[in-house]
Amino acid sequence: MKRLSDIYYHLRHNLRLAAGLVMFILLFLFILVGPLLVDVKKSQPLSTMPSQAPSATNPLGSDDQGRDLLAVAIVGIPMTLRVGLIAGTVGVGVGTLLGFISGYIGGAIDTVIRGTVDTLLTVPGLVVLISIASIIREALSVEIMALVVASLAWMWPTRTIRSQVLTMREQSYVQMAKLNGVGTMEIIWRELLPNLLPYLAVSFVGSVSAAILASIGLEAIGLGPQNEPTVGMTIYWSIQFNSLLRGMWWWWGFPIFFIVFLFVSLFLISAGLDQVANPRLRRVA
Repeated sequence: MKRLSDIYYHLRHNLRLAAGLVMFILLFLFILVGPLLVDVKKSQPLSTMPSQAPSATNPLGSDDQGRDLLAVAIVGIPMTLRVGLIAGTVGVGVGTLLGFISGYIGGAIDTVIRGTVDTLLTVPGLVVLISIASIIREALSVEIMALVVASLAWMWPTRTIRSQVLTMREQSYVQMAKLNGVGTMEIIWRELLPNLLPYLAVSFVGSVSAAILASIGLEAIGLGPQNEPTVGMTIYWSIQFNSLLRGMWWWWGFPIFFIVFLFVSLFLISAGLDQVANPRLRRVA
């Protein structure tokens, strides 16, 4: 009960985090309840009448391929979120590992990791992702798309986490642990990592947002899983069939609404977690 009351207290005094979580929970409920109310098989081509405007029986209408866009949303949104979660987890996981190794151990390995990250950050990431996706275009699936995006998702977490570790390793509690003979891994696990958890949560939310944006960008130009109704591929097909010029606003309307809704929720969650991780922001709030 005390833990629940603490969570309620923090949410009540952190309106951005509370609002972001509510928006994300609503999106999760849409994904969870949707298949119980709508036949997801209608997300396949020729499953309904093509080019239907939204109506009472078909709330989001259908596209030129005869797909029910409500069913497409129910099936495609989890796929897009899966790309972001996989890429964000891989990026923050690798970045955390390299950041701790570089920042705490230091020496020659720090020089190698820092030099590699600084060099790769100068390369335009979108160009690299387009090149990789173009090479393996025929083999792209949701999981492979996530790994393609994750191939560049670890660099910023590595740099930022390294800078945090460099500061924390000079703190008195770390120095006392060293004097008491505590090993390197135990110091990292018991002293540094718990203090970095709020910051890692902020980094994870940011990495998920960036990964989703990158995947949607690649899919919108046709470099995505062609047979999967993800949000980016829905935008791609609407562009291919000139839905904007033909006045079929419902075809591109739901993907745009989803993107705005998702990124607003993730931004509010990130800002709220930043307030938790940053004492100065807590004092201002």
